[in-house]
Amino acid sequence: MSAPLPARHFFLALLVVAVWGTNFVVIKLGLAHLPPLLFAALRFAFALLPAVFFLPRPAVPWRNLAAYGLLIGVGQFGVLYLAMRGHITPGLASLVVQTQVFFTIGLAMRGSGEVVRPFQWAALGLAAAGIVVIGSHAGGSHTGGDTTVAGVLMVLFAALSWAGGNIVSRAAGRVNMLAYVVWSSAAAVPPLFLLSWWFEGGAAIEAGLRQADAVTWASVLWQSVGNTLFGYAAWGWLLARHPAATITPMALLVPVFGMGASSWWLGESLPAWKLVAAGLVMAGLALNLLWPRWRSRQENRSD
Repeated sequence: MSAPLPARHFFLALLVVAVWGTNFVVIKLGLAHLPPLLFAALRFAFALLPAVFFLPRPAVPWRNLAAYGLLIGVGQFGVLYLAMRGHITPGLASLVVQTQVFFTIGLAMRGSGEVVRPFQWAALGLAAAGIVVIGSHAGGSHTGGDTTVAGVLMVLFAALSWAGGNIVSRAAGRVNMLAYVVWSSAAAVPPLFLLSWWFEGGAAIEAGLRQADAVTWASVLWQSVGNTLFGYAAWGWLLARHPAATITPMALLVPVFGMGASSWWLGESLPAWKLVAAGLVMAGLALNLLWPRWRSRQENRSD
């Protein structure tokens, strides 16, 4: 049995998931002035510079870095920002995007030929039921007018892209994850700026940059420095010192912080159906994450 986390390490992990969870509110604040694709491009530009000059490039092929940068930069965050520009609330976005866990499992099993186990089907069923609850309420006035079926589907696509990034980063092997994220950002920045110019237009870009205030730029920096550089560095540091089974369950708190922060700061309502949906999705995540650990303990006790 793994040793309990020291208090300092526990609070560091809690701080990381708090940053990741409340980040959805920060995204919403930044989108008040910046077009979504421009916002995503700036986020990865500041993650790339100036850190790229201080961190050596990981010993992985350029195609691996490029694939990760495109999947995470364009597929995950580019689409997530588009969805959060009036198509889904921050709290629900923080919840739905956690389905990346199941997409990651599915992609990994497809590559290895491994069969889905019964507890994983049960976990997927619970999470899927939560998504159905969200979808069935999307588009109505009871969602606050900020959640649509298209928004839910876009965040599911973002989760799938995140899962693809997980598979690509796993193929990179044991690398400095902070350096990996920084260098892969070089593949995300150019296409995001080009997509912003093509779809959002020069006038929208100019207006967004002109209207951006201190809160907007703080949101961009929070995305780059807090969410990306600090989050990945601290999480990687913790995983290097403790078993993954000790650290990863903390990630279940990301939607808790996300929905709580959105309710507190932005006034997002939390009616019963949202709480039911959150309970189903998080129950599925918890079952998938904790069941193998519980079974292993039971088997060790019986030996």
